[in-house]
Amino acid sequence: MWFAEEGVVRIRAGRKPDRGNPEVGIPDWSPGAVNRAELPPLNIQPRVQDEGHGNADSDRTPVITGWRVQGDHGVHLDVTAADRIEWDGLLLEVEGEIARWPDPVEGGLDHIEFNVVRVTG
Repeated sequence: MWFAEEGVVRIRAGRKPDRGNPEVGIPDWSPGAVNRAELPPLNIQPRVQDEGHGNADSDRTPVITGWRVQGDHGVHLDVTAADRIEWDGLLLEVEGEIARWPDPVEGGLDHIEFNVVRVTG
């Protein structure tokens, strides 16, 4: 199993006021507003590469590249579906919910898995 030994960072958006809903606000991805946290080593494997159909206004075909991310046995990760991950010079968005798998023998947490995608085009 291959583990990214360094340089995996969780990025969480700050919040900025929203006139329609000031209590909740909207995500603020500006550099001064985000919260960055180094993550422990993770298993990161390619998942999918899909060339989309593009649209009538563009000659470019979007390419969505995805990876499956898995934490080590028993390691909790502070990652949510709203976060982004910075790894290997790429900015990746968490896609879907975070799966927290129980250990069937010892109880507690076995491992955490989630998907990330990079969209270009």
